[in-house]
Amino acid sequence: MNSRISAGSIWLIFASAFLIVSCTSSSYKREATTYAVQPGEKLNTYLLANNAQPDNINDLLLKYDGSKKAKRHIKLYRNEIAELFTKKVLDITPSTNSDEIKSRLQSITTEESTALFSLYPIDTAKWMKLISIHSELAENEVYESAIAAGLDPSIVFKASAAGFEDTVTPLINSIGIVIYGQDETSTATVRFRADDEMRWQKGLNLSWEPVYGSFAGSIVYLNADTTYHIEVQITDPNGEQQEHVFQTKTKPNSPPIDPEKVYYLSDIYSGGKLDLEALNINGSADGYAKIIGDGQVIEASSDDLAAVNIGAQSYVMLENLTIKGGQRYGIFAKKAHHIWIKGCNVSEFGREAVDIRDGLAYASPTTNSPINYDSGIYLERSGIAVIEECEVHSPNLGANSWQVGHPKGANALQVWAYHDSDAYRGEFIVRNNRFYGAPNHRFNDVIEGRKNFERRGGFVRNSAIYNNYLAYANDDLIEIDGGQQNVLVYGNEMEQGYAGISIAPNMLGPSYIFHNHIHNLGDETGKEWTAIKAGGLISKPAGRTFIFENVLDVDRNGIAASKVNNDTTFWITSQNNIIFTKNTGYAVGYCIFDKEKYIGSTSTNDLCFNENTIDSRYEFNTNNLTEHAESDNIAYITSLKENASPSLTISEEFIIPNFSSPFILQAAVKAAPKEWYLNASETDFTNFPKQYRYGDTILVKANTVMLTGNNWQVLPLKYTLTKNSVLKLNLSVEGKPEVVGVGFETDTQLNSSRIVKFHGTQAWGIRGEDYFNGESGSISFPIGKYITGKVNYLVLALDNDNIESWRNRDKVTFEDIRLVEASLNEK
Repeated sequence: MNSRISAGSIWLIFASAFLIVSCTSSSYKREATTYAVQPGEKLNTYLLANNAQPDNINDLLLKYDGSKKAKRHIKLYRNEIAELFTKKVLDITPSTNSDEIKSRLQSITTEESTALFSLYPIDTAKWMKLISIHSELAENEVYESAIAAGLDPSIVFKASAAGFEDTVTPLINSIGIVIYGQDETSTATVRFRADDEMRWQKGLNLSWEPVYGSFAGSIVYLNADTTYHIEVQITDPNGEQQEHVFQTKTKPNSPPIDPEKVYYLSDIYSGGKLDLEALNINGSADGYAKIIGDGQVIEASSDDLAAVNIGAQSYVMLENLTIKGGQRYGIFAKKAHHIWIKGCNVSEFGREAVDIRDGLAYASPTTNSPINYDSGIYLERSGIAVIEECEVHSPNLGANSWQVGHPKGANALQVWAYHDSDAYRGEFIVRNNRFYGAPNHRFNDVIEGRKNFERRGGFVRNSAIYNNYLAYANDDLIEIDGGQQNVLVYGNEMEQGYAGISIAPNMLGPSYIFHNHIHNLGDETGKEWTAIKAGGLISKPAGRTFIFENVLDVDRNGIAASKVNNDTTFWITSQNNIIFTKNTGYAVGYCIFDKEKYIGSTSTNDLCFNENTIDSRYEFNTNNLTEHAESDNIAYITSLKENASPSLTISEEFIIPNFSSPFILQAAVKAAPKEWYLNASETDFTNFPKQYRYGDTILVKANTVMLTGNNWQVLPLKYTLTKNSVLKLNLSVEGKPEVVGVGFETDTQLNSSRIVKFHGTQAWGIRGEDYFNGESGSISFPIGKYITGKVNYLVLALDNDNIESWRNRDKVTFEDIRLVEASLNEK
């Protein structure tokens, strides 16, 4: 039986929306619609859209009603912005030739330079380099301009001018690389091999880092105590290459021990605080001093700042100690380096509440500072440390929840890895630990960083947090906020926190979050925000985070932002993740929730599924979104949901060099062949806006649709076309239409380069007439040769504008429409 679809009401909605937009008018245009960019890009776009000329630029800037950040820049630098626009400085791109750049920058003033640096917070290195080369400003004037714009004085127009040298930093199972003095338009490929191997392995390309103008990145899953050869080849757009060759050795799984400095706890401890400074216990690069627990428990009083005081002693190892008490800390070090803490059990530390005011705990009735930052382990302004196989739990005081404001209270591990000496900064390894609170007695953050909004904050650089179990926080389970250059978070299981991993802000990067399992989130009230929390790209510029092959199984959001100085912009490269969400609503239930839609962020081959909508859910720059092939396969998704350790199948094209591993996520397993077919009886057809004129859409049977008249129909389709994709269908035509075809659109705007025309009198669209033999026949068309990437809509087209409706007898039948991959085709 035939059934008819009436879409008049839907068309009315489209028409009404169009009329509403069309009636809006103004004497000047607002900022053109763009994805989140820097203030300079926003203002340049706005001025170009309004045909700004020297005699009206200032008026246009005064009328600007776009972003608040750009408005603040206008207030500070209106005249300078007008000059920069007039000189076409704001139009400079990587493709602008050198002579043209020189002509535009030659007369730039220090005031204009200050404005430029402030307008482009992400592109610090680029502008400093261009101004230093092409302007007449002296070096000290460039410095003054940069500092006046609020930039870090250590950021200079040439990395080498600050004494920066390329670095290769080995940890136990990874190596971090930074190569300075580079350009964004180049690429940096990596290969490496162990000293005893002949075969080179491919690494992930190094990432452009825009603050200092470097390429940076990490090699992961390496063997301990092994020499590696590394080659980095940097290629510029002209094909010119430079090669950087390194050799380094990963750190061993245990430190060297000085046999003359091995101490059993019972021999050196008689109660109270264990004070290594008072005992003058330390080692050297040739051998650590080691303290071994032998059954006695360290129990400190509430008068002792820490149960174990390392102080500034360095080259110290603590092993198998059971530690209780400490007014603020279980274990404390300040300005130390080369610390190794293994197999220790830390509990019952921190202050207790004497007074509760507005839900916050205070150590006395007279203090104005709530109890905060008490720690099981706190290494303050210390660097090069290993914390492994420890349990930290049961602080004296739990943290408050967000119901009474930002959580305050104890943490399991607090890190500030910015030692006074640059040689000892970063290089924290936190592995194979169990840090946990309890359902009603939680940490603030489980792993917390100090100085979150500074590049010197948190883990700083070249650090790794892996294979830990972290649970029960009223805020974040891990914070790595701060510099984050080559900071790795992987292989961890995390649950029961308001948020999982915080990267807000990433002020340098790149950082890497991969192969983690974040699930069962929620603070003590059951509320949660997101598995991965980002933000602050513009306000605290500017680092990129790679998010690879994690399993994020949460109720609310997979990846989302929190405000950093009122800025929710973030920069991520997300690939091969499994992201399950559940709830729905504003800012709720998204795999990626990115209101700013930063143009540099990408999501590739992520499997996204919201349990309530039974579909993927994104607030993201969809131009940079490619979904996993099985994203619409409910049976496949159900099998993942039911598996305690789900593994995503990943086809060869999406394998990430060095990061994807068959031993980690079965990433080398090729995805099952995919195929899509149109089930017309279960599909919502809608008249295509501005193209539908008249006619009927008739369902002949489940796989067959008939169009009559001058009739364009659009229906939802979630599919990612590859170069091997093939469109198959049976087509029959009656009459003499102008266009009969099938299209694959990302939105509901007609694009002739995305419509395949199989029949008709008009020369238009992708020409597919040779694949159709006339009035009827079977078609097999290689659509992947013409269109690739994610598709949101299928379009069925029957067009004939040259005939009145009452005379039109055109009729087209589309039968058995399918998309298959070339591997499925008969050879």
